[in-house]
Amino acid sequence: MRELGPVAWPPAPIKTARLVLREPEARDRATFIELLASPEVHTYLGGPRPHDELEREMPVVPERWPGSFVVDLDGAMIGQILLRRATEHRRPAAAGQADLGYLFLPRAWRFGYASEACAAALDWFDGVLPGEPVVLTTQTANVGSMRLAAKLGFTEVERFQAWGAEQWLGLRSPVTPSA
Repeated sequence: MRELGPVAWPPAPIKTARLVLREPEARDRATFIELLASPEVHTYLGGPRPHDELEREMPVVPERWPGSFVVDLDGAMIGQILLRRATEHRRPAAAGQADLGYLFLPRAWRFGYASEACAAALDWFDGVLPGEPVVLTTQTANVGSMRLAAKLGFTEVERFQAWGAEQWLGLRSPVTPSA
């Protein structure tokens, strides 16, 4: 993966009705470890990483690069939104495109936070890189992620086998700036 391109980073925090999307900070380290070590979060992502390994390897301030947003609810991290360039992808249709990913703590599931945060991140993306499409890949078994992709405007490009499961590749057409 590589950076998005000519994007000023970090942006001002992005506020929604309930959430703030912001740059990662040192206080988020424990939550990043919790996200990456969670068996529930990684059910469709190849499995969790060992907690002790994450403790050793996680930098004091995690994931500080353009396109990595902490999702903050009432001053605490509940998830992460990732927008990054898919330079090496298993599918030619996705290579080089901006790729949307997200992780949320299980206690934050089923409240609409992922939808709200992803929509805000996509709005930001449309403002800084207008006219660019975005792709999203998820396992077809991940029903919640499939619903979220549809709600966000992603349409199926193809299904393929990878990582031991059927994958779904969706595309969100570029939003063109209005005159």
